[in-house]
Amino acid sequence: AEVPARDASGVAGSVPLSQPEPVVFIFKTMNEPGLGELSLFRVYSGTIKSGDDLLNMSRDVSERLGQLYVLNGHDRTPVTQLRAGDLGAVVKLRATHTGDTLCSPKYPVVLPAVEYPRPNIHGALRLRSKGDEDKLAVGLATLHQEDPTFHYRVDDELHQTIVSGQGEIHLQVIVERLARRFGVQVTLEEPGIPYRETIRTRGESRYRHKKQTGGAGQFAEVWLRLEPGPRDSGVEFKQSLVGTNVDRVFVPSVEKGVSTACREGILAGFRVTDVKAEFYDGKMHPVDSKDIAFQVAGYHAFKEAFQSATPCLLEPICIVTVTAPEDHVGAILGDLSARRGQIIGVEADGHFQSIRARVPQKELYHYSTVVRSLTSGRGRHAEEFSHYAEVAPEHAQKILAERAKRNGAAVHAHEK
Repeated sequence: AEVPARDASGVAGSVPLSQPEPVVFIFKTMNEPGLGELSLFRVYSGTIKSGDDLLNMSRDVSERLGQLYVLNGHDRTPVTQLRAGDLGAVVKLRATHTGDTLCSPKYPVVLPAVEYPRPNIHGALRLRSKGDEDKLAVGLATLHQEDPTFHYRVDDELHQTIVSGQGEIHLQVIVERLARRFGVQVTLEEPGIPYRETIRTRGESRYRHKKQTGGAGQFAEVWLRLEPGPRDSGVEFKQSLVGTNVDRVFVPSVEKGVSTACREGILAGFRVTDVKAEFYDGKMHPVDSKDIAFQVAGYHAFKEAFQSATPCLLEPICIVTVTAPEDHVGAILGDLSARRGQIIGVEADGHFQSIRARVPQKELYHYSTVVRSLTSGRGRHAEEFSHYAEVAPEHAQKILAERAKRNGAAVHAHEK
């Protein structure tokens, strides 16, 4: 018998299981209280013993095997050696993780890593008590190492810790493990949506910043033009100053002010994108004009021009692929339409049908649970980000109202 593999040069081939040199595949990593990191493996060929030096081909490092164990539930039985076909565990490997291959330096090969399913459900974690941020970070990193189907990330834009898994129960188990093993109490809630702000038409502003406080004053005047940019182009800033009305040394100051306004957002605190800004003229004072003055003027000039250029909201759109039995396709199509989905196509996939659609990310919270419910547990779905699209006016008004309400509640809580 043989198992697919590739050699040290990356050439695909196979490992004959009868050859004498050891080849070991790490298929799971666990953290045992009082013992540390425990790597579970299968021996594909040869014989391994405690104290053997093996090569981690996946990371190009050498590993020395410590005490070997055979596991039976929570029971660990120490053994001196394991042969081809055996399942075992070893503690405290230095740089080896789930999916790595350990082998003899005389026979360097890499076994194919397991392809884990992509997450299909997402949630946000909120700490119940402040000061547990470090414990939460350690807990999430450990749980991801043990379970590669669980993912997490800290979203700087949404100011949330986003966790992703294979279903509601999966995420609930993660929350329970954080509490039981790491002493971190968290609440699972709906993740925020990274909306964007942009403009539909051209806009212009001439903003003067003047401040006199008895001592050194501040003066800057910025003339700014805006126009829509191509979708997903970000913010483009340029200057077309002519003459000596404004010293070119203040151009970076204006750009910094514009960048700050784009980061903070104008309509509802979402980031600005797909805008071309042109700093074409202005005025300065020989004494009172300085860096901070042009930053402030650039900031407010951009906000004024943005408001005059028919601003609108953009929302992330995902490509959703639902695989379901043929007799449940109608229910899936109806549900996708109710979620503002745009059907791309329906194709046969064996005894199932594969439905592809474009759906706003806002409509996909707990969608995996809905798919299971509509298909009696026989359907599954996958989703991936596609692009940003303009939000319909009626939905945009709801989003802006919710955002204003949330910001008002946050200010009220802060004042308390």
